[in-house]
Amino acid sequence: MNEATLDKMRKMNLFGMHRVFKTSLESGKTENYTPDEMISTLVEAEWDDRKNRSIERQVKNAKFRYKASVEELQFETNRNIDKNQVLRFADCMFINKHENILITGSTGIGKSFIATAIGHQACCVGYKVLYHSTSKLLSKLKIAKADGSYIREMARIEKQELLILDDFGMQPFDGPGRAALMEIIEDRHGKGSVIVTSQLPVSKWYDVIGDKTMADAILDRIIHQSHRVELKGESMRKKTAKLKSD
Repeated sequence: MNEATLDKMRKMNLFGMHRVFKTSLESGKTENYTPDEMISTLVEAEWDDRKNRSIERQVKNAKFRYKASVEELQFETNRNIDKNQVLRFADCMFINKHENILITGSTGIGKSFIATAIGHQACCVGYKVLYHSTSKLLSKLKIAKADGSYIREMARIEKQELLILDDFGMQPFDGPGRAALMEIIEDRHGKGSVIVTSQLPVSKWYDVIGDKTMADAILDRIIHQSHRVELKGESMRKKTAKLKSD
């Protein structure tokens, strides 16, 4: 009977229940449970298993460039990171409010790591997240225009509750890039959140976008209802390399 039950659990994809029930049988602990306790244990195991698999799926779909978590962040005072501010981001209420986060600072200072850590946390609490290098995303959309997949790609981006645009402004925007960025930001305004990282201060974003009218329209939507993190200090990459050499 137990073997048949295990087989049915597996076929119904009740992997959490299957694992715990099988372990209990092998260890002879089933007699230690009342019927209510056994049901509760099996349901709890299945709940946890499905939640963990959901998080793994969300993280995989996000396509993060780095592996990062909020627990790994270093809140050094000379980096100008407000620990309380970042921990507030970790509760992901900014996503519910459709607010944005703008992270600026010099190369290697940890902008992408912080953005990814917040994105990973958002995945853990059930939000749909997508990470992209800004320039690579716009190049991909330019190709999509040519091969007819543009509408599908834009629809996929629009479905995400949090979009991370990394390395914003690494190169000036051309006409198609500005138009695609405008469409992305317009689609998300009041409906989704964006985390933008950039080596350039926000005041320089107008110049890199290029067209004043488009820049005003894009940045009005990004900067409105946004939180700012302006990182300072030594490059974390240089610091890490120095520690390894020592």
